[in-house]
Amino acid sequence: MLPYINKPFELLSGVVGASPDELKLIFSFLLSYPLAGLLKRVPDARPQFKNLFIVGCGLFYLVGLFSLWAGVRTILIASGGTYALAYYLRTSPYMPWIAFLFLMAHMSTNQLARQFADNPADIDITGAQMVLLMKLSAFAWNVADGTLPEDQLTEYQKDRRIVKLPTLLDYAAYVFFFPSLMAGPAFDYNEYRGWIDCTMFDVPATVDPAKKPPTRKKRRIPRSGTPAMWKLASGGVWILLFLNFSKWYSPGVLLGERYMTFGFARRVFTMHMVGFTTRMKYYGVWFMAEGACILAGLGYNGVDPVTGKVSWNRLQNINPWGVETAQNSRAYLENWNMGTNKWLRYYIYLRVTPRNRKPGFRASIATFVTSALWHGFYPGYYLTFVLASFVQTAAKHYRRNLRPFFLDPATQKPLPSKKYYDVASWLATQTTFSFVVAPFVILRLDDSLLVWRRVYFYAIATTAASLAFFASPAKARLRAALEARASAGGGVRLPRSTSTESLSAAAAGGGGSRQEPVLGLSADPGRDLDEAIREIREEVERVQAVKKKLEGEGKKVA
Repeated sequence: MLPYINKPFELLSGVVGASPDELKLIFSFLLSYPLAGLLKRVPDARPQFKNLFIVGCGLFYLVGLFSLWAGVRTILIASGGTYALAYYLRTSPYMPWIAFLFLMAHMSTNQLARQFADNPADIDITGAQMVLLMKLSAFAWNVADGTLPEDQLTEYQKDRRIVKLPTLLDYAAYVFFFPSLMAGPAFDYNEYRGWIDCTMFDVPATVDPAKKPPTRKKRRIPRSGTPAMWKLASGGVWILLFLNFSKWYSPGVLLGERYMTFGFARRVFTMHMVGFTTRMKYYGVWFMAEGACILAGLGYNGVDPVTGKVSWNRLQNINPWGVETAQNSRAYLENWNMGTNKWLRYYIYLRVTPRNRKPGFRASIATFVTSALWHGFYPGYYLTFVLASFVQTAAKHYRRNLRPFFLDPATQKPLPSKKYYDVASWLATQTTFSFVVAPFVILRLDDSLLVWRRVYFYAIATTAASLAFFASPAKARLRAALEARASAGGGVRLPRSTSTESLSAAAAGGGGSRQEPVLGLSADPGRDLDEAIREIREEVERVQAVKKKLEGEGKKVA
């Protein structure tokens, strides 16, 4: 750490109530903006200078600001180990899995050390290491894809495959990219490569030259100051709101004696506000980090050929409006930590699935376990993950079997009564997830169960009652009513989508295509369990058949 650099943060800590390390983290996000502005001004023809600048800034954050010498060692071990595996085992089909297990085991040791230290206010390397694990495990898979013929790859894999290993300087800059070093967002190496060599900004020939995004001087990176400043301003507002609301709605409020003097409705509201206040911190941090990436140019995501409007959402990690107005659990989770959602989908869920086969329960379970271990080992995480899986199942039943009653059976357009369903589903989603995510904030098992007990385990009770209801004959009656309603409306069937299942699927008892997990949470844990039992039964029957066959052949020989 640089001499005296901690002093102003210690003084400011007494004023705003945040720890010095938390203030330094916010300062690092603010500092990333002028540094990203300087980085953008390094000539495009000198990518090696950009790489050196990035590595230098990343090391300054770790050592000069946070004195994380052990963190530098951690990053070097993780990145060096992954590069070595990609270099020496490049053609091995097991290389990406070995790299993933190495990275996960390495990070888990640090997470356990942090958990035993029990000082959440201190900034250590585990946050940066969580982001790094996503980047490096994706890097290993991209290298493996580079050894395969293109006809065995999806379009997503083709776009990110690494045919030739990067130089050590390129790789180091990818690892130490300072705007997203401490809190994300994560991105793939080919995205970094496209940014550093400016091929990311190539405009298709079909785009009218008049619609090409404006640039400054001879730079190829489009102007990005305005969208970056919007992200910075939005992040700053969220951080200020967090600092103010945390005075009234810190997690400790749920454990205090005064909390029990409130009525039930106020306790639920307070629990919701504690969760909302905690989310404000993440909204602010992720907005600021994304804005710095946009200012550097890495957030570029193409240009609209008609309007000429540039998209800067390549590294979007959060959608606060989508979370806070979500009317179902899937929408709630899909708008939260979007980068992790993408990584779990493309580098766990779809990688576990053999080629030319549909994902099954193994993919869902592997994704769930990965998401849980990636977050850490606090019991609160696992309480949240397990309960959220069942909440997703209950919410899917409501959406399949109740929501269609509020749609016109012929046109599928909302009826006037749909607004009441929307309000009720929003209220149910928000209050349920206020309960579900409380252990994610509290972390400790005893305290999490205490908080749940103080609100009478209401979300567990309503979820269990919902699942029992839809497991009863009442579900068949609802399906019959929906079928009759659809027939009366002209026999129109509901279109299938990720958010609206068809009436035929509901009538078949939830069959059809499988929805992918969100943040590792299965869309239908009951179906996964049924598949697991069926597969175990088939394997037992296969073994018994082989055993009988061998016994029969033995008798013939005798």
